[in-house]
Amino acid sequence: MAVVLSPKDVARLMAEPSPEMRAELAGKVAAGLSANGLTAGEVRLAQEIVGILARDVAETVRATLARALRHSPHLPREIARKLADDVEFVALPVLADSVVLTDEDLIEIVRRGSSLKQEAVASRAGLREAVADVLVRFGEEPAVVVLMANNSANIAEDTLHRAATRFAGSDNVKHAMVLRDKLPIAVAERMVTMVSKALQAHLVKAHDLAPATAANIVLASREQAIIRLSAGASDEDLRHMIAQMHRNGRLTPSLILRALCSGDIGFFEAALAVRNDIPVDNAQILIHDPSRRGLAAIYQRAGLPEGLFAAVRAAVDVVEETRFDGEDRDLERFRGRVISRVLTQVEAVDAADADYLLEKLGDVLVGAPADDRVPVAVG
Repeated sequence: MAVVLSPKDVARLMAEPSPEMRAELAGKVAAGLSANGLTAGEVRLAQEIVGILARDVAETVRATLARALRHSPHLPREIARKLADDVEFVALPVLADSVVLTDEDLIEIVRRGSSLKQEAVASRAGLREAVADVLVRFGEEPAVVVLMANNSANIAEDTLHRAATRFAGSDNVKHAMVLRDKLPIAVAERMVTMVSKALQAHLVKAHDLAPATAANIVLASREQAIIRLSAGASDEDLRHMIAQMHRNGRLTPSLILRALCSGDIGFFEAALAVRNDIPVDNAQILIHDPSRRGLAAIYQRAGLPEGLFAAVRAAVDVVEETRFDGEDRDLERFRGRVISRVLTQVEAVDAADADYLLEKLGDVLVGAPADDRVPVAVG
């Protein structure tokens, strides 16, 4: 077992005029206090001396102490707080790593600390949700970038939304958010509308989408990205995402039509449920009523374009009739069948609605194989 300090060391510490020598002794004390197997008496003696060193007039002494004790569970909390409140050169190691600082300590430091101190807190392993939320509310941009890049930090979904709102103009924050190992689907959906195409591609590939689906994505528009993003979501996450889009005015007829024409019946069902304010189970019963009277009723109540109902009905028919065959390019062929059937209804659609429909189908067809593409033209 290491001896913390000898009586001779203590005498030298009290009398030593050289900051360099006191820093050396501070390192020795800290190393002893961090050692395993100390007796209770040795811990108390070391802590008393650490308290003296923490008040040393020389920055180098306090900094040596802070660096050496940054991981020690024996560092008294009041001394850790004193070091954390010190100048940045002293405080940063303790703020980044000390296990004795509480969430309350960290929150107080974030609220009144410098940007560098906020960054140190944001970098802590296993940071808790309450501290992360205060960082997003009160932290400066660099600290929030560090927080978002810290994949061990626990960040609540509401906090992520708050960061997206507060730092909507910060490419650095948005970039760090997109690159997190895991984002809630509703946050990922929102980020699609806020970032570059390159980051959109990362969102789609990294957050719950099957690789085969992601490989087929051409992010030509925000709506296309959202459709593909939804394909990897659970039922609960999908409904949460669609409800959020509806609240924010982003659940447009264009998006719903594009989803249906891509064969995404789950998105279509959840969207109509949200726009009708009814449970998804009820919407599914109405949409798949064999007489299609239920579909007509829920479609009308959803406020979707009346002139496009025939095309939507055709799309629902083919989605119900068609099954994946499991062969290569299965998804593309399935999408092609849906679009082919929908296009048979174009002649029954008003000219303005037909133009609208064909524009949307043309966007969907971008990802289809050449032999499955249908000529998009009004005869």
